[in-house]
Amino acid sequence: MAEVYNREKRFNRGITIISIAVPLVVALLFGYKIPDAKPLYFLPPIYASINGITAFLLVIAVVAIKNGKRKLHQNLMTTSIVLSALFLVMYVAYHMTSESTKYGGEGLIQYMYYFILITHIVLSIGVIPLVLITYSKAYLKDFENHRRWAKYTFPIWLYVAVTGVIVYLMISPYYPY
Repeated sequence: MAEVYNREKRFNRGITIISIAVPLVVALLFGYKIPDAKPLYFLPPIYASINGITAFLLVIAVVAIKNGKRKLHQNLMTTSIVLSALFLVMYVAYHMTSESTKYGGEGLIQYMYYFILITHIVLSIGVIPLVLITYSKAYLKDFENHRRWAKYTFPIWLYVAVTGVIVYLMISPYYPY
């Protein structure tokens, strides 16, 4: 019992560090431009597609676990985490080489865009510890608590993935390329 507690404590410490470090590092790198770097204009449609694939995999993973396909569920969730990390690397790389694009819509659509964008950003920060905690519960074979956490993590993660695609579609007409 003490060993399980110690393993969980180590996981929680790592989750806390990652959950704080990732947003801080992203914010710092987001504000840094690589001197004389060629803009990576090809990345936004790729990382938007990764968000779409992640959303699809999340839904398929839930269907898999509801049908008793635990290994498939595990593989899909692990793939979703890897894709989310890949998205983050590409997103940061793009913004380190390119200026931010200003949204050009006006009126109600502009308010909708900023609402979606702000909720997407806030929830993308909040979902980091949720995903890691939920994943760690399964890894530690604490499936009861894994299910409890997943009830909150899944809809937030799905929202972040779907709104990532929506934000891209809404701003893509205003990209400078």
